Amino acid sequence: MRARGFSLLELLVAMAIMAMSLALLYRVDAGVLRGTAELQAQQRATLLAQSILDSREAVPAAGWHEQGHDAGFDWAIDSSVLPRPPGLDAQVPLLHEVRIAIRWPGRGAAAHELALTTLLPQALAQAGAQQP
Repeated sequence: MRARGFSLLELLVAMAIMAMSLALLYRVDAGVLRGTAELQAQQRATLLAQSILDSREAVPAAGWHEQGHDAGFDWAIDSSVLPRPPGLDAQVPLLHEVRIAIRWPGRGAAAHELALTTLLPQALAQAGAQQP
């Protein structure tokens, strides 16, 4: 006659399977948390880039070349004037291609970078201001 219930061996096997399953779930959960942290950092970098770009409505004739550090992010901004298309009225301001790069440290030696490019008009010369 066979006794009802689990043997000690069956109980140990069940606990080993459960422990391996929990370890796998822990590893997956840690990966999700890392991914969430990286996504949050990228979102903060995007907001910083947008904030810096919104600080100016136009680019000076000499261009926009600036760099700085803000809340753990290093940033650099550079612009270059685009050639005036033939036949364009001289009263229409030139456009500058503005590039901003945001860098922040990653895990280990890896660094992250977000680069955005947009177009902004050149600032018009003020009336009465000397032209170079």
